[in-house]
Amino acid sequence: MKYRRLGRTDFEVSEVSLGTWQIGGSWGSVSEKDAKGLLYAAIDQGINFFDTADVYGDGRSERLIAEAVAECSERIYVATKAGRRLQHHTAEGYNKENLTAFVERSLINLRRDVLDLVQLHCPPWEAYYRPEVFSALEDLKRSGKILHYGVSVEKVEEALKAIEYPGVATVQIIFNLFRQRPKELFLPLARKRDIGILVRLPLASGLLSGKISKDTQFAPDDHRHYNRQGEQFDRGETFSGVDFDVALEAVEQIRQLVPQGVSMADFALRWILQHEEVSCVIPGARNESQVINNAHAADLPALSLEQMETLTQIYQEYIRPQVHQRW
Repeated sequence: MKYRRLGRTDFEVSEVSLGTWQIGGSWGSVSEKDAKGLLYAAIDQGINFFDTADVYGDGRSERLIAEAVAECSERIYVATKAGRRLQHHTAEGYNKENLTAFVERSLINLRRDVLDLVQLHCPPWEAYYRPEVFSALEDLKRSGKILHYGVSVEKVEEALKAIEYPGVATVQIIFNLFRQRPKELFLPLARKRDIGILVRLPLASGLLSGKISKDTQFAPDDHRHYNRQGEQFDRGETFSGVDFDVALEAVEQIRQLVPQGVSMADFALRWILQHEEVSCVIPGARNESQVINNAHAADLPALSLEQMETLTQIYQEYIRPQVHQRW
C-alpha cells in the first residue's frame, strides 16, 4: 500500500481506502460477520482510512468500524458525515444545534473523544451560501469535538463554492471513468488550495468492476434496483447517473484496454490515482475478497498515455452527453 497526504490535515492515508456505505445499508444485506471481516481485511491490506456516515444503517456502519478499530494497534483515520439525519433535508437544518447533536451521536457510535474528520453530507446547494454553517463547524473544531471538517458534494459547482471557506480541509466527490468533469477545473484548484480529495463511488456503483451485465439482478433494498432514475435520492449516486444500457456499452470498450492479469476494478481505480490531486479513493465492498482486490490498485504501474487518451475518447463518445453538465 502507498500513502498520500490528505490535504492540510496532514493525515497520511492509504491511496486505496474504504467506503462503508455497503455495510450500513442500501446495497442489499451484509451480515455483521461479513462486515467485520472486510474491515479486518482492509486493515491487513494497509488501509488506514475508513469513510462512513451517521445514516449508514442508522449508525450501524459507525459502530462496526468502532469495534474493528478497537482491536487493532494501527492508527486508523475515520471520516464520518452529518446532515442526512434531518427529518426535512433543508439548508436551515444545517445549524449549530443540529450539527452539534449529530457530531455528539457519532462520537458515541465511534467510541471516540474527538472525530478525525466530519463532512457535510451532500447538503442542499443553499447551504454552501450560508457562512453560519461553516462557522458552526469551526465552533465544533474549537471545542475539541472534531479535528477537521469538509464536505461531500454532488456537483462540481458545490465543491468550488465550498473551498472558498478557509476552514474546509477536504472535499469528497464522485470522480471516475464515467464522471470526468472534476479534472477540468476543480482538481487543479483544489491542489492549489491544498484541499484533500476523497473520491467516492470510484467504480460507478460496481459498473466499472466489469462484473455487472444486463442480466444482473439487484436486491429490492439495493439502490441499484430502486434509484436508477433518482426516485429516492440524487440519480448521480447510482451508476454515476449514466443510463444503464449505455454504461454497459462503454464498459465493453474499456474492457479491451485492461491488461491481462489485471481486474477492471483495479484498472479503473488506477486511472483515478493517476491524478496526483487525489488523496485517496474510497471504493466500498461487500466482502473480504473485494477489499483485497481493490487494494491491489495501489501497486499497479501508471497507465500509458495511449490508454489515458483512449479512455477520454470513450468518455466523450458514450458518457459525456449524459452527465458532464449535470454534475
